[in-house]
Amino acid sequence: HVGADLVANIMEDSRTTDRWYFVETMGRKAGHLALGIGMSAGATLTIIGEEFPEEHVQLQKVSDILEGAIIKRRADGKNNGVAVIAEGITEKLDPEELKNIPGVEVKKDTFGHLRLSEINLANLLKKQVEKQFESRGEKMTIVDLRLGYELRCAPPIPYDCEYVRILGYGAVGYLLGELSGPADGALVCLEDGKLTAKNFEYFRDKETGRTKVRQVDIDSGAYTIAKQYMIRLKPEDFEDEEQLKRLAEAANMTPDEFKGEYGYLV
Repeated sequence: HVGADLVANIMEDSRTTDRWYFVETMGRKAGHLALGIGMSAGATLTIIGEEFPEEHVQLQKVSDILEGAIIKRRADGKNNGVAVIAEGITEKLDPEELKNIPGVEVKKDTFGHLRLSEINLANLLKKQVEKQFESRGEKMTIVDLRLGYELRCAPPIPYDCEYVRILGYGAVGYLLGELSGPADGALVCLEDGKLTAKNFEYFRDKETGRTKVRQVDIDSGAYTIAKQYMIRLKPEDFEDEEQLKRLAEAANMTPDEFKGEYGYLV
């Protein structure tokens, strides 16, 4: 809720100053936080790692998605917007590409993970998008921000309080033998509204030995709805000749140039 409130404030500033903001949020392996913030605040669009099935994604592709949204907004007479970007996209980028970007130092922690705090993804994308607009003779001002640790220790909302009280009750019930479950330890959770105690192996990833990461299901109805609220280039933008012409004009391109530049995104 704190992240959504902050992004809502940023959206108002975006409208007031008539400029774009790129907001990077935490989420190394899953985009739930970014998507939740973007959906709740009504951000212009949200980009998460799960939408890229390929092993490595080029920074240019992420940049083009953002450019497409900016141009589409511009075609509708609006020069402002807020893009929420999950930091986990950084792990999808080609390490060799990252190493070749001036000013970027690729570091890893003791577990072999990229130190995402050392790589400012929002700033990289800001520079890339601004560079693209400059190549077409336009000056584009984008503000990049990062929402990180300030979100983690915020007071819980009423739902959180209710949820953990139920889980706490179940945990004590398990220890007292009132809630059945594995004898050698369990994780108490709610399943279909009922307290249940699951074996730890149920949550373990057999390949990594660590807890499974529940990623955003991009085929789910919830994600489909979230995407419908976003401003992005869609197939119909290229199929409708009048719309394609409007987008091309907003980008200072011909329709064929626009299709050649951004058509692959859809």
